[in-house]
Amino acid sequence: MNEMMKTMAASASGMRAQSARIRIGAENIANADTPGYRRKTVSFEETFQRSGEARAVATGPVRLDQRELARVYDPNHPMAGEDGYFEGSNVDLMVEIADSREANRSYEANLRMFEQARQMASSLLDLLRR
Repeated sequence: MNEMMKTMAASASGMRAQSARIRIGAENIANADTPGYRRKTVSFEETFQRSGEARAVATGPVRLDQRELARVYDPNHPMAGEDGYFEGSNVDLMVEIADSREANRSYEANLRMFEQARQMASSLLDLLRR
């Protein structure tokens, strides 16, 4: 039974981490056209929980992508300089969409694993009660 709980804890931590990744990706997509916006990234860190040394995953700090911002020519834009350019964002929509899809699939896989472990634990409890 303890192994089932470890599996459920690992899956739950994976869902938390992937939901943070989904949220960051949504913020990046929403701000793709915001002048001066820098893409946010988040990393994952493996942790060990005290109860039985179960493995889990947690998100690291949110960081800003330091790549150069796109220079956009639009002399009529209120943020354009004397040369007609302003700094756009460094968000690549194709990368963000691909990352979001991957995060969604990882979240769903963790959810399925959690549900399977829950069902197995429930079945085990039913057998022990008989």
